[in-house]
Amino acid sequence: MSAPSAPREWDASTYDRVSDPQVRMGLEVIDRLALRDDESVLDAGCGSGRLTLELLERLPKGRVVAVDGSLAMVERARSVLGPGVEVLHGDLHELELREPVDAVFSNAVFHWVPDHAKLFRRLHTALRPGGRLVAQCGGEGNIEDFHERASEVAACDPFAAHFAGWKNPWRFDSAEEAAHLLQEAGFADVECWLERRGVRPEEPLEYLRTVCLGHHLEALPSELRAPFVEAVAAGEHDPLTLRYVRLNIAARRPPA
Repeated sequence: MSAPSAPREWDASTYDRVSDPQVRMGLEVIDRLALRDDESVLDAGCGSGRLTLELLERLPKGRVVAVDGSLAMVERARSVLGPGVEVLHGDLHELELREPVDAVFSNAVFHWVPDHAKLFRRLHTALRPGGRLVAQCGGEGNIEDFHERASEVAACDPFAAHFAGWKNPWRFDSAEEAAHLLQEAGFADVECWLERRGVRPEEPLEYLRTVCLGHHLEALPSELRAPFVEAVAAGEHDPLTLRYVRLNIAARRPPA
């Protein structure tokens, strides 16, 4: 099924509370940037701003620009980051910066963006010649068994009628597909690889509601949302363990 064209809204305050797994994985991605302390960095899909704060701490002489497609996330990030950080509300498909940056960082975002060819062209344009892209997102096979369980529940009463014509929002590329699209967009020194990670959320139901099933819940009336989350969770192992597959990306815009 094809994906929707516009980013969905998020429960930013709950995401901020339950997103420790994303933050832990994102810190490893920031480490791969190997920042000096004076670069300009784009946080492409900043969410509630927790990882943007980590970037700021490593860039005392630098500059961070953050962008997210969810207005709730942008408002949360602005409150966390303060007026000294430019936080933009916008779709990464349409990304335009006032001036290019030295590096692009992104964590747990690209799988929400339907058109990766267009996304990578936009990020290429956002970088200065020689600039680097370092990112991680969901990759081929990401929480596949969990999505199958959610589909089984969605096909049952009283939920089924609300999922007629429902379209999933994710794009999980293979390492080979991502590398090809990056090269087509003009990137060089491209490295892409998949990594399996088990995630055991501390607040399982809130995590599923906010991180994994938010797009499903938009299709349901309010009185069916909690029962849907509970029904999906009931079919999972206790404690809930999600089988993540992360797609790691490293690439460079060639020097002028």
